[in-house]
Amino acid sequence: MSENQNLIEYLRNRRSTPPAMMTAPGPNRQEIEDLLALASRVPDHGKLVPWRFVVYSREARERISDALVELVKADRPDASEELLTLERNRLLLAPVVIGVFSTAAPHAKIPEWEQMLSAGAVCYNLTIAANSLGYAANWLTQWFAYDERARPLLGLQPGEKVAGFIHIGTQATHPGDRARPVVSEITSWVDA
Repeated sequence: MSENQNLIEYLRNRRSTPPAMMTAPGPNRQEIEDLLALASRVPDHGKLVPWRFVVYSREARERISDALVELVKADRPDASEELLTLERNRLLLAPVVIGVFSTAAPHAKIPEWEQMLSAGAVCYNLTIAANSLGYAANWLTQWFAYDERARPLLGLQPGEKVAGFIHIGTQATHPGDRARPVVSEITSWVDA
């Protein structure tokens, strides 16, 4: 099978793996640096690099998770232990979690929307790059990506937005496939 056929087959079968279906090992530091270099090769009009990465250590994720649980308790004093455990584990299931933060801002020539799309492309490239090294990956945000109180916990700077948290590890269980859109139902053809 040619390289192009391998790529087509990969894209035809690509599937995100939920973090709960991941286990160790995850990529090591050199592999992470390689993944970030690959992820950075996306369309970026104006060469603005309107995104940045945050690689969270296990200890940092534990600290952040504890603080997020406190936010949940503050909002829902009656929260069950099951819910609190779910919230505590959101950033701890995969061996590696990388934040991708959009730094999109007004620009004289490059629309902010295009800058945000570039950050989205980085997230997707990072998942594909992780898969290319044999790892499972998933691009998630979760509620805390949009909670103002969580911003400092996550390392966000003023004006930044979470494009995604990329969870990377070894696939412990295959998630199976999911329903896909019928392309003919979401496609319009415009003729001259």
